[in-house]
Amino acid sequence: MSQVQSGYLLGIGSNIEPYNNIEQIIRLLLKHYPLLSLSRVLEIPPIGMNSQRDFLNVVVFIQTEQAEADLKTICNMIEVQLGRDRNDPARKTKDRPADLDILTKIQLPEEAERPAHLITDEYFLYPLLDEIIAHLMDKPFELQQAGVEISVNNLTFGQTATTINRNASTR
Repeated sequence: MSQVQSGYLLGIGSNIEPYNNIEQIIRLLLKHYPLLSLSRVLEIPPIGMNSQRDFLNVVVFIQTEQAEADLKTICNMIEVQLGRDRNDPARKTKDRPADLDILTKIQLPEEAERPAHLITDEYFLYPLLDEIIAHLMDKPFELQQAGVEISVNNLTFGQTATTINRNASTR
């Protein structure tokens, strides 16, 4: 039986310099949270916006007891740091360097069977949600779409679900 893990699922995307910005988002999240579990990174066409730029999307699980408002503050800070204008009324339909959305607070293994459509209406994230939950529950999961390789310092991720454990004692 898996140990209880409580935290948040984040949907993360970028379609402006997406390789660089996904790498930066993960690097910045690791400064706040030493343990991140990530789905593979998928290249997905823009949905609901007039753009020719594909997104790179990933779902991240952050194990934390932190209040959702505090996590949201960190997510917004990362978006702004990477160049997103949070005050632009059209920001939801514009190309963006960073998009970090809190999808849900979740407790595992209790909520491992919660269907993706009850977590978000962003259907393009459903396979990534299913993959990250399977990864966290140490269950097999097969996704047909190949993941995109991203590197952070000397770490590589994105081709399959993985967990990054930052050792706080090293630089």
